[in-house]
Amino acid sequence: MVRIKRGFIAKNRRKKILKITKGYRGASKTLRRDANQKALKALFNSYRDRKNLKRNMRQLWISRISAIVRLRNWNYHSFIWYCRTQNYNLNRKVLSQLAVYDKESFFTIF
Repeated sequence: MVRIKRGFIAKNRRKKILKITKGYRGASKTLRRDANQKALKALFNSYRDRKNLKRNMRQLWISRISAIVRLRNWNYHSFIWYCRTQNYNLNRKVLSQLAVYDKESFFTIF
């Protein structure tokens, strides 16, 4: 019988996990089982937080637009409806930047 050596696929998979956990504290950077758990949790949290960041930024933009529109005794819903009827193709990010940095040009919209 010939001697069978372990394959490189599992070794590469484990090395990939240890590469992800490089810089972690304690046993989770060197022990494979702990490193695997920490890497899975970190990847899950990063995915979730990327979605939450988009959600939080949209809320910030809407609150900024709403605050500046209330100076003209409008509400947010009416302003967005007005922008759509006038075919202004500005998204909420651009509108909030105009509201914060250039109020005069924002007020020329309506």
